[in-house]
Amino acid sequence: MSNLWAWLAVAGFGALHGLNPATGWVFAASWSLRSGDRGQVLRSLLPLALGHAASIGMVVAVVVAGLEMDRGLLQWLTGGMFVAFLALHLWRRTPRAARAPAGHAGLAVWSFLVSSAHGAGTMLVPALVPLCAQDAAAGASTAPGALGLALAALGVHMAAMLAVTAAVALGVVRVLRWSSASRSLPPTHRPGSP
Repeated sequence: MSNLWAWLAVAGFGALHGLNPATGWVFAASWSLRSGDRGQVLRSLLPLALGHAASIGMVVAVVVAGLEMDRGLLQWLTGGMFVAFLALHLWRRTPRAARAPAGHAGLAVWSFLVSSAHGAGTMLVPALVPLCAQDAAAGASTAPGALGLALAALGVHMAAMLAVTAAVALGVVRVLRWSSASRSLPPTHRPGSP
């Protein structure tokens, strides 16, 4: 039964990350609204997934290898990378093409930085350790067995995150388009008004 709770925690953290506006649904919704194409939300999920998976993959690799990780150091390194990217973007000597919106590559980098900075992967450690330890206790203490479970957990986490991200972004696009359409309609004639 504890194994089930670990899997539910992995999926729950994915859904929580999908709800967080910093992890990308805001960008997916704004791209869709700007382009007028609802499909843009779905196309933005791949770079969001790649950045998030890279961030969490680092932590999964550390857990599977049985190494110790300093969360504070990871956050400082990520914060430093974010400041460096921001400085390059704002520095006037940086070529204009490099300062322009980066599209899907920029979205993947953003997703990686935000996921690393807020500790997306470290949130999974309490769920990953029991999953990998149970595999070791069952006599399958091989690295491929633990790695397979860790990758499956990463897949469950990412699926939950992307499903919630897509649902929120599509919901926001629908509401904003509906509200802008209703504002553009001519006022209706109310009975009793001149």
